[in-house]
Amino acid sequence: MPDAHPADRIDDLSKEDLLKLIPDFMHRILVHYALWFTEVRHQMGMPQALAMLDSAFKKSLAIQMKRLGETLGFKVVDGLPAVLAGLDKTALLDLIDAMAKNWLANDGIWFQAVEFSRGMNDAKRCNDSCWAHFSPFEAWNIKRLLGLGEMPGLTGLARALNFRVYARLNTQSTFFEDDHTLVFRMNVCRVQAARASKGLADYPCKSAGLVEYAYFARGIDSRIATECIGCPPDAHPADWFCAWRFKITNPA
Repeated sequence: MPDAHPADRIDDLSKEDLLKLIPDFMHRILVHYALWFTEVRHQMGMPQALAMLDSAFKKSLAIQMKRLGETLGFKVVDGLPAVLAGLDKTALLDLIDAMAKNWLANDGIWFQAVEFSRGMNDAKRCNDSCWAHFSPFEAWNIKRLLGLGEMPGLTGLARALNFRVYARLNTQSTFFEDDHTLVFRMNVCRVQAARASKGLADYPCKSAGLVEYAYFARGIDSRIATECIGCPPDAHPADWFCAWRFKITNPA
């Protein structure tokens, strides 16, 4: 079988092949970046890894934006392409929503890649484990964004839930049952609604939810305990797909 690319060096590739190589390089950068974080977390623990990630992300973003701007000829303002600063609020929200949809699409693509290769059980196992890592990371990110402090309590959690990626995709609500109890409901779930529109039963996401919400809540405030009120395959009313109760275990 002849070589797909007979060139011996990148410089010898055709323009068409160079165009294909650009997203390939981007892919390598993203995976390598993630592997660095994963290995630091493995060897030094999550708190140390997050502290180093904070520094690495700021430096990496600045370097990459500056270099890409110089190469492609776009202006960089405050570390970001100037075109973004020129967008109005509506356009920026549209962009954030598009990014959220891409995030969810990636999640589904990975799930199906494992499911079609190894079966549903392995896909769910990998999915649940992934949430055990992503939820604390997202909680850490949001705490930094909002300046919530170390133990912001249930009020902080209620705010933080509104800044998850999922908050741009689904319809959700929160309310306080009492001073030490917060209830969160996923009123409209994009994934489950899509299944319902096709006449399919709810996807049984409870195993992932038990990890996702508990780890996120503890990431916001280590005193918060999580209880599942209901989540598929549990039966649920028409006005929510899953619901969770959060309590402060040792209120000051």
